[in-house]
Amino acid sequence: MTPLLVALGAAAGAPLRYLTDRWVQTWRDSVFPWGTFAVNVTGSLLLGLLAGLAADGAVLALAGVGFCGTYTTYSTFGYETLRLLQTRARLLALANVVLSVVAALGACALGVLLGGALGS
Repeated sequence: MTPLLVALGAAAGAPLRYLTDRWVQTWRDSVFPWGTFAVNVTGSLLLGLLAGLAADGAVLALAGVGFCGTYTTYSTFGYETLRLLQTRARLLALANVVLSVVAALGACALGVLLGGALGS
């Protein structure tokens, strides 16, 4: 049953990641990968919230592993950072790494705190 829940969550997360990324990139016309940044930070917030709520195994499989696992994207983050370096946009590449890591960790921590507060 768990693999089915993961697959169902993934089926929702992947297209939403693509659509969110495209929407944010058109809204923020820039070489900086704002779309990937947005999905990684919001996905981290959601995963932290689930962890803070101490969601059960089925919810974590569906929403945590399946949805958040395909909604967020480390591979695209890596590729876009490398692309910035290749185009000599070194400061943007550095900003992408620092901002993405700090914001995603902060969002996850905030989600855990919020989930803990809501769950008690």
